[in-house]
Amino acid sequence: MDDAETGPARPTEEHRFPCDQCGADMRFDPAAGRLICDHCGHSQPLDEPFTGGAIRELDFRAAIEAHLPEAEIEETRVLSCPNCGAQVAFDADLHAKECPFCATPVVTDTGTHRHIKPRGLLPFALEERDAHKAMTEWLGKLWFAPNGLQEYARKGRRMNGIYVPFWTFDADTASSYRGERGTVYYVTRTVTRDGKTQQVSEQRIRWRPKSGRVARFFDDVLVLASRSLPKRYTDGLAPWDLSALIPYSPEYLAGFRAEGYQVELQEGYTEARAQMDRVIARDVRFDIGGDRQRIHHIETEVRDVTFKHILLPVWTAAYKYRGESYRFVVNGRTGRVQGERPWSAWKIAVAVVLGLIVAGVVGYFVAQSQ
Repeated sequence: MDDAETGPARPTEEHRFPCDQCGADMRFDPAAGRLICDHCGHSQPLDEPFTGGAIRELDFRAAIEAHLPEAEIEETRVLSCPNCGAQVAFDADLHAKECPFCATPVVTDTGTHRHIKPRGLLPFALEERDAHKAMTEWLGKLWFAPNGLQEYARKGRRMNGIYVPFWTFDADTASSYRGERGTVYYVTRTVTRDGKTQQVSEQRIRWRPKSGRVARFFDDVLVLASRSLPKRYTDGLAPWDLSALIPYSPEYLAGFRAEGYQVELQEGYTEARAQMDRVIARDVRFDIGGDRQRIHHIETEVRDVTFKHILLPVWTAAYKYRGESYRFVVNGRTGRVQGERPWSAWKIAVAVVLGLIVAGVVGYFVAQSQ
């Protein structure tokens, strides 16, 4: 969707919450579920907690045609990292920062980005110390990781709490298909091998044409709306408990950063359709039945497409070790860790040498036993 078509600009919203006692900025504390002032220790509750129910979806067609209400659009000041392309929101008085995704030093400009407002989020449930512990434990299980990196990570800088953007899509689908159903059967043949006659059983498949219809409602098909990290990392953080989503409230962003989406709505829907098509193909195979299936054609009608822009919590760490950058991400709810797997050349060499020694010892005793 073209940002220029979303209507007149709205003022940039500031997500800052001054302490009632001392005026310092407060932050959201995942453990306490409250706003905390690190300066004086004062805390205050958030608004009345969400008690459940569905978060209202937005109409996909209206968004594509730039007919969303202006209240659904916001303008934020962002920086695009020159190295990894991350778009990270910045406070109005912040002019220099290091990219939380790749540790590249950057200097902000005064550019703004108009985008669709988030509808919901999953608040952070893990504090930084918990995420750091999960990351170091994960590194500790990688025997081939350099010891220096493991030690550097244990004593390294603070991790960054980032709300990463995603799209979710709902859609009602009905699909008609043509294919074939295969039934496995066996025939017995007489063959001669090495001068000997014997009976062998051969598998064959009897194919019959099959057509029909399948229907499925898709709820919250999740699509990453960021390009800052390899998709395999964020996919590896799943599952996310999307049933625990709460309506977007800026208080939960206090003390954290929120990345602006880089995957536009139409592109996100294309990815969602690919996910839906894979599920529909699986449904078709199940409907065809039999022992084998061939699918020749599927035609899908998609109705009532709706979407949400949501934010999911991720702790990130970017370390530079001996000239190489290593990035790690931790699910801010479950502690699941993903990242670039570092390799230690000397550990691999030691493993190869030990493997050769073991193979030599085994070979020696085998030879002796003969």
